[in-house]
Parts: sequence; C-alpha cells; structure tokens
Amino acid sequence: MSINISDKYTPLFNRPEGVDTYIITGGRFSQKTFATSLSALTAVLQKGHRVMYSRFTNASLKDSIFAEVEDRIEMMSLESSFDVQQNRIDSKVNNGKIVFKGLKSGSGQQTAALKGLSDFSMLILDEAEEMIDEAIYDKISLSIRGNGVHSEEPNVKVLILNPTTKEHFIYKKYFQARGIQEGFNGVKNNVCYIHTSYFDCLEFVPKGTLQYFDDMKEDNPQKYNHVIMGGWLDKAEGCVYTNWEFGEFNPDGLQIIYGQDYGFRDPTTLVGVAIDKKRKVIYVKEELFKSGLTNSEIAKINLSVCGRNLIIGDSASAGIINEIRRMGCNVVGAKKGAGSIEAGVALLQDYKLIIEPESSNLANELNNYVYTDKGANLFCTMFDHSLDALRYVALYALGSTGKIEIR
Repeated sequence: MSINISDKYTPLFNRPEGVDTYIITGGRFSQKTFATSLSALTAVLQKGHRVMYSRFTNASLKDSIFAEVEDRIEMMSLESSFDVQQNRIDSKVNNGKIVFKGLKSGSGQQTAALKGLSDFSMLILDEAEEMIDEAIYDKISLSIRGNGVHSEEPNVKVLILNPTTKEHFIYKKYFQARGIQEGFNGVKNNVCYIHTSYFDCLEFVPKGTLQYFDDMKEDNPQKYNHVIMGGWLDKAEGCVYTNWEFGEFNPDGLQIIYGQDYGFRDPTTLVGVAIDKKRKVIYVKEELFKSGLTNSEIAKINLSVCGRNLIIGDSASAGIINEIRRMGCNVVGAKKGAGSIEAGVALLQDYKLIIEPESSNLANELNNYVYTDKGANLFCTMFDHSLDALRYVALYALGSTGKIEIR
C-alpha cells in the first residue's frame, strides 16, 4: 500500500553511504515516530537488523512506541511477516527482531539491561532528549555491535528528539561541534540530519490545530518556535533563577567567601562569592568544576585559590571536609536540613546575581536549573553542583545563623 510521508525521511529507508547515526528532530505533527517505526520494520525485513527500540525511561513503553510499531504492521498488512509478542516483534523471514526496553528503571540507571546490547545492530532511541548523560549514551552506543544479515550494513543509531536547550549534549556534540545549524537536512560525515515540522505534512493536521498554531505564533513566538517548530532553546523554561546577568567580578572591598560542593563522578565545584547587602547584589565567580578529584587535589586547589579565606562546604561530605581541613583548608560545613534548599533559593532570588563571564558551567546551570513543581517548591536535582555551592554561602552569610559581617 502507498503511505504518505515527507520526502525528508527518504534517507531513513535508503541509507546514505557511510552514515551510521541519524539525528531526527521536529515539533508537533512532524511524523518523527511514525516514519521511524516504518523504517525499523523495513530495516528488519530487508536487512535483517536486530533493533533495540527504546526510551531512556520505561514509562508507557507498551502503550507508546510498541503500539506505534504494531499499528504500522497492520497498516502495511505485514502480519504474516512478523510474530508480535509481549515486548518484542520477531521477523518470520529472517533473524531480525525488534525488542522494546527502557534504559532506566526507577531512580537508578538500569545498567544490567545494557549487557545484551551486543546482540543488536540498531538502536532507536525515542525522546532522546531524556538522555542527558553523554557518558551513558556513549556506553550504550559502543555496546551496539551485532551486524545485520548483510555484512556491509553498518550498525546504526537513530536518535529521535524534541529539541530541548542548547546545553544538551546532543546539541553540543552533533550541532555545535560540527557547525550544523538547527533545522538542517542532509549528511555531514557519518551523521544524517532530518528535521521536519507540521508544514511537511499539512494534510494530516486538523484545521482547528492549524489555527491554534497560528495563534501561538502570534501570541508567543518563542514557544511556537520551540514546541511547534522543534527549535532549540537558549535556556530551559521555568528556570529558578531569572535574576542574573554576566558582569565583572569586582568585589570592591567586599569580603569573598567560597562555596564548595563535592563529587567524584559528579564534579567537585568551587565558587567565589562577594555579597553587597546594601545594593542587594551578589558577585559570583566559578573557580573549579571538575570530576574525579582526590581529597589532596581538592585541598591543593582550595589553598591555591582561596588561601585562608573561609570555604562553606557540603556538610553531607563530612569526611572530605575533615580531611582537607587537616591539609590546611579553612572550611566549615554548610547548614542543611529540612527547608534549607527553599530558604537558600529564596535568599538568592532576592538579590541580583552578577556572574563572571568565564563561568561557563555556572551559567549552564543557571540556564537549566528548573522547578519540577513550582507550587511545592520542588527543584530538579540536575544542573545544581555550582549552584549548591553558591547556596551554601548564601545561607551562611545571609541566613539567620550567619556568623560574619557582610557589608
């Protein structure tokens, strides 16, 4: 049967030479999942691909992408070619298959699920914007090692996403680093880019929806470009801190206090903070943002940057604080406990934050630290390593238990 999809999806079905990665972006009614599910079935039947069709989370897998692919089988009258089971679809004509599995279960990484990926020759990751850890993606990508029936057919990764902020690793890795403009359709090196919008399939968009899109374009062009057209955002919606700007770190006689958050896989951070209470301004400078540091390395950096100036460290890491204190750092634990995050955020929101222009990791966090539930004062637990360090200083210096005089 004849199925109408945009010509922009042709490379999904006729792979350009040398391509092993697809980046598929678009907004509402852009046919991303529809076209990709069709191409997955074609890849299985024609090339014998063994496909891992996944999302980062397990949420609604059965009712979403599995149902999409099952519907495509019926639409193309391919019931005799496939055996549809609980969480997989097997080909009856070759060894190809499609297995549906989330890559994360609950609050932890489902790393055990990655052990069997070497059997697969194609990874299709739907809603790839949920994958925010490049290291996990690299681990998954390198685990896809099974060849299709045809030995010349390369292993393939297909990332389908609704673009998020430009701080996402997919934008930095596949767009910024390669000089690719958003909305590009074509091939560069080993990557094929496909971007579509509702303009590519107008015949399938209800008239009422088109009017809704037109109204949004007029009333809220930024939302229209991001949600409807699939454009990338400079910063996330619902940012906690909107009261900041870049500016010179010029404490002008103000006392500088340092905040520090500790990690190993996560970065250890250090920020210099100078607070002008009279003018309601806080000057902030990023001094450290690095993973994998030992305690002695942290102490050496602290002494070099801070000297004997006071450091407010994450009190949850009491062992680290005690050890680097023995090495000469003037560090005390931050005040933490019930309500301390909300209190620290409220203090910082009451000031203008001036961020030193080279503090790129701090700016990244400010652009991506969002409310998960504003009404309940719930904040995301990502993009907060330098901001936590800043908050420790704010609570110490401006909270009710502050022990130092701030001009």
